[in-house]
Amino acid sequence: QVQLVESGGGVVQPGGSLRLSCATSGFTFSTYTMSWYRQAPGKERELVALKSSASGNTNYAESVKGRFTISRDDTQRTVYLQMNSLKPEDTAVYFCNGRNRFNSQISYWGQGTQVTVSS
Repeated sequence: QVQLVESGGGVVQPGGSLRLSCATSGFTFSTYTMSWYRQAPGKERELVALKSSASGNTNYAESVKGRFTISRDDTQRTVYLQMNSLKPEDTAVYFCNGRNRFNSQISYWGQGTQVTVSS
């Protein structure tokens, strides 16, 4: 059974930091590109950060470059998102995604974790 379980969300003041984790099971983690997406109320889900499995390349949304860092631990089957200098506009539900790098049609989602940036 495939599972992606996010954790680490919460309420933080502007300028603060959070570290999200996504623990996975049920698929070959090392062959999946792992990503974080987010969805704010009334907005479409958007890609925040991506880390490939083979090359280790990373991509970030322009709005989070220099503030967020994605990393993965293939031995722990976990992907992380370190979020620093948080802004109110970072408030959203954050979702973990795994996409098979050999067949992009195979994609799994977590249930999401709420991040709220507010004073």
